[in-house]
Amino acid sequence: MSGTELNEFEIILASQSPRRREILGRTGLSFAVHPASDREVTEETEPARIVEALAAHKAREVYEKVSRERAEACALSEASPLACGTPPRPLFVIGADTVVVIGGQILGKPESPARAAEMLRLLSGASHEVLTGVCLIAEKPAACERIFHERTRVFFRTLSEEEIASYVATGEPMDKAGAYGIQGRAGIFVDHIEGDYDNVVGFPLTRVLREAEALLAPAAEEPVCERTADCPEESPSVHDQEED
Repeated sequence: MSGTELNEFEIILASQSPRRREILGRTGLSFAVHPASDREVTEETEPARIVEALAAHKAREVYEKVSRERAEACALSEASPLACGTPPRPLFVIGADTVVVIGGQILGKPESPARAAEMLRLLSGASHEVLTGVCLIAEKPAACERIFHERTRVFFRTLSEEEIASYVATGEPMDKAGAYGIQGRAGIFVDHIEGDYDNVVGFPLTRVLREAEALLAPAAEEPVCERTADCPEESPSVHDQEED
């Protein structure tokens, strides 16, 4: 996707992750960052469903918030139809969430250095999966969604206790799902990967652009916004381990 179609939208990244911001920035697209709230809700238990549900929660929250702020700003202006100024560009909101999964166990962000060390011992000498769920919401003019996930397998070499302790002491693991960042000092722990590298960092850019192109493609008839298969509903319980 060239980005021409996306340039017609006000793009909003519903994440405070500097890594996602950096990856999206490689496109050259102009976008704003509006992180969602810290509380993330889902009753899902299967990893792919969890990341899709949490990504959808983030994107929907930010889409609704920005839409509401736009409407309120216009309502507070003069009674003249022109008082709101130039109509804003339609919204295009991106939400994402990442988890690490090994042996059926979901690893979010470690809550302590000791837990980070435990996670690294679990990953040492084994393979695990990194799943990133993404939700795209385009205003065309009604809100249309596309929700999906990307999966990458990562193979760690065996780590010594000294390597684990040294890495944890840097503080780098503490804000990362699975207690490591492949793009940082933990890159030397990785023997090889199968799949998208950017997905391990937390934002599968190539897949995001491909799905955005499909979402924005003109329909032969009046478009009907349908949720994709496996598109999760929001639910009341809290799952707060994944990256924001």
